[in-house]
This record gives sequence, structure tokens and C-alpha cells, in this order.
Amino acid sequence: MSETPPPPPSRGGLATALMVMFGVILLLPGICALIFIADSSIPLDIRFVPVLVLTLLVAFAGVMLIRAARKRP
Repeated sequence: MSETPPPPPSRGGLATALMVMFGVILLLPGICALIFIADSSIPLDIRFVPVLVLTLLVAFAGVMLIRAARKRP
């Protein structure tokens, strides 16, 4: 009487690999921003803060994409 629904189709290996590669590419601007912040010996100019925040948000998107690729549906 109570039938369980079929499991969702799993993602292919190529899609997972592309998601991980694109996620790693998105991590690069954030890594560069962190190196820039750590390496700057003078205080940061207020004009650079939006750019740094944007690059860190892009890196966060890369982390989330890699996390989604590792989870199996």
C-alpha cells in the first residue's frame, strides 16, 4: 500500500568533476585577496574594501559549489 518513491537519479562523474573544477577556479580570487590583505604593510585604503569583499564572496561561492559537488543526491 505505501510505496516508496524511487531515489533521484545520481549526478554523473563529468558533472561532478566540472563542478569541482569551476569551484576551484572561483577560489582563486579569494586566495589572492587574502594574500593581498596579509602582505600589505600599510593600512588598506577604503576604496579597496568593496573589491576585497566581492572577491571573498566569489571564493565563498566556490566553496559552496565544491560542497554541493561532493554531496550525492
